[in-house]
Amino acid sequence: SNLEIADLQGTPVVLNFWAGLCPPCRAEMPDLQLFYEEFKDDVTLVGIDVGQYFDLGDRSDAQSLLNDLGVTYPAGFTEDKKVIRLYEVFGMPTTVFINSKGEIFLQWPGLVSLEVLADVSNEMLAQKTS
Repeated sequence: SNLEIADLQGTPVVLNFWAGLCPPCRAEMPDLQLFYEEFKDDVTLVGIDVGQYFDLGDRSDAQSLLNDLGVTYPAGFTEDKKVIRLYEVFGMPTTVFINSKGEIFLQWPGLVSLEVLADVSNEMLAQKTS
């Protein structure tokens, strides 16, 4: 299904850029899954496979990683290479936090933990009510 980031305004969004053949991506996915289960009512988490642009696997590698780990949060791939520039994705994985106004709140290069995901999301949610 096609997801337009603009459609998500009004709720904080966490974009996780990952790849099928990326060991740190695999390592952080269980935390992303836990985060999703805890925050899905308040924060939209989307995983975006950009492996083809980083020589880190194709869509089938990505799909088998999702299957291996039993990921249930929305995760797909993009054919729009522009997102890499737009969100300044220079390495794998990269997580981008977008506040409810649709502005980039924080750029997180490298491995992300449940603690970081929760802390930053709570900051964005606190900002939303003010």
